[in-house]
Amino acid sequence: MAAEMVDPRSDSTTGSGEGAEGVTDGEPFDPAFALHRGGKMAVQATVPVRNRDDLSLAYTPGVAKVCSAIAEKPELVHDYTWKSQVVAVVTDGSAVLGLGDIGPEASLPVMEGKAILFKQFGGVDAVPIALDCRDVDEIVETVARFAPSFGGVNLEDISAPRCFEIERKLQERVDIPIFHDDQHGTAVVTLAALRNAAKLTDRALGQLRAVISGAGAAGVAIARILTEAGIGDVAVCDRKGVVSQDREDLTDVKREVAGFTNKAQLTGSLEAALDGADVFIGVSGGTVPEDAVSKMAPGAFIFAMANPNPEIHPDVAHRYAAVVATGRSDFPNQINNVLAFPGIFAGALQVRASRITEGMKLAAAEALAAVVADELSADKVIPSPFDDRVAPAVTAAVAAAARAEGVARR
Repeated sequence: MAAEMVDPRSDSTTGSGEGAEGVTDGEPFDPAFALHRGGKMAVQATVPVRNRDDLSLAYTPGVAKVCSAIAEKPELVHDYTWKSQVVAVVTDGSAVLGLGDIGPEASLPVMEGKAILFKQFGGVDAVPIALDCRDVDEIVETVARFAPSFGGVNLEDISAPRCFEIERKLQERVDIPIFHDDQHGTAVVTLAALRNAAKLTDRALGQLRAVISGAGAAGVAIARILTEAGIGDVAVCDRKGVVSQDREDLTDVKREVAGFTNKAQLTGSLEAALDGADVFIGVSGGTVPEDAVSKMAPGAFIFAMANPNPEIHPDVAHRYAAVVATGRSDFPNQINNVLAFPGIFAGALQVRASRITEGMKLAAAEALAAVVADELSADKVIPSPFDDRVAPAVTAAVAAAARAEGVARR
């Protein structure tokens, strides 16, 4: 696959919609529509087909030899097709960015964007696939049927709690990595930033108590990875307050979360949980009152990652926190999944991993944190997405972890 930038102004078509001048129905030129016109990517051949000899090798009769060899020895598919270097980016359009349930067609610009980020930052080819179905088993069956064409599957923008079941069932069906980036990419980058914030302030993860606002895909995954990494304590909050074992309204996923979090046995509201907390992690939207923020422990860390409006505005957060991070690119310390998923998949594909383990995610977070470990400041606890050290470091760490955990096949 090759990402190509298409200049919409080169199209001479006029009339309704966006025409040659980048105007939509008489509205002023919009660079976002201009960039997306015609899509953001295209397929590009990696071998020439210039003459009869090239054609006979790339297609019939030469291709038949390769097909026969793969039929006899299936593992050769990794060597003689694109399988070992391409990922499917799969969505049902049910939870797209902050736009919500907008359907498969409307989700395609995001999936195309994800695909070109794979290529730009990890050297991994990716194909966007938007599915017109919502049933868990139908999605699993569909993806499992086309999985032989790919080296991995990146699940994207699928609503919770279905996303958890889809990922689990699909990984049980296929022997290639299944990775729900909204969960695990967010979790990896959050842990990396938290490791460095703790290092900057001479604290260990085990000394910290965190509060997560949001019990959806990202919030649950962050709680899991922080627990695996040895956080002192973490409480997850949904719209009704702390996810605790005394609540009778919990889903199966939230009941599981309550079982491994909240050692302090907190109950009540998010605001109450923040009293004395060392870390706030926001993946939910909404607004946290400044009065609640002011009651956090001295030298707190605030990672308010809702887009476009952080749960705690950085101007407010800086009054009380030693380190502030958001999901936005116009503030320091952007918690951005692009720091994780390209390198994670590149590492998994490099060793032909059968799955992405918790150990591989932890290794990715450690490698990501280490990139800027010698350059730490309150405004730099995480690298820039454009730091060219990131993907190689994450790739190498993930590949090594896959070998150590026995899921690598080369």
